[in-house]
Amino acid sequence: MALPRIPLAAAPLAGESELVNRARSGDSAACDELARRYRQPAYLLALQLLGDPDDALDVAQDALLRFFSKLNRFNSGLPVKPWLLSIVRNRAVDLVRRRKVRRAEPIETEEGGYRPELVDREDDPETSFARRELAERLWESLRALPEAQREILVLRDYQDLSYAEIAEVLSVPLGTVMSRLHRARASLRELVEARARADQRRRSPL
Repeated sequence: MALPRIPLAAAPLAGESELVNRARSGDSAACDELARRYRQPAYLLALQLLGDPDDALDVAQDALLRFFSKLNRFNSGLPVKPWLLSIVRNRAVDLVRRRKVRRAEPIETEEGGYRPELVDREDDPETSFARRELAERLWESLRALPEAQREILVLRDYQDLSYAEIAEVLSVPLGTVMSRLHRARASLRELVEARARADQRRRSPL
């Protein structure tokens, strides 16, 4: 089961290579523009992986600093986002290992949140309730998945990365991405369906 796609404001690739080259030469405006484009995806990935907004902010900021410190090693002909997200992921994994962070349910961000709005405001109340209920089942089920499955779903359905970009972020073969994503979606579907059956039993009269 695929998660609803999140309508993120995708940074256009046009001009990205130029920005990287200008940032390498010390252009502070170019650095600011790169940070502006990618700080929210970096934060949202860290938040999904860690669950704690303070830890996520620390990881995102640290990842951006590392990104700029290693900019001279980056191939400016490649997209920035997968490379930056791989840094975010590595920093999040390091933090979990060091502090044994227990992930909690992600919360809404100050910049408008990242949980998708499944409710059409023109729907009737019954339809709106059903969609809101499905959204809650999805998030609860996503949180219950094993870390590796949750991670790959976040990269695909929240960050909208291609299979090749996910393989780059996770440092795994493309075939592994495809099979892992297939298993993750099957697991998510089973959890959502189990929660739906449980909800139905609670509503059924004795």
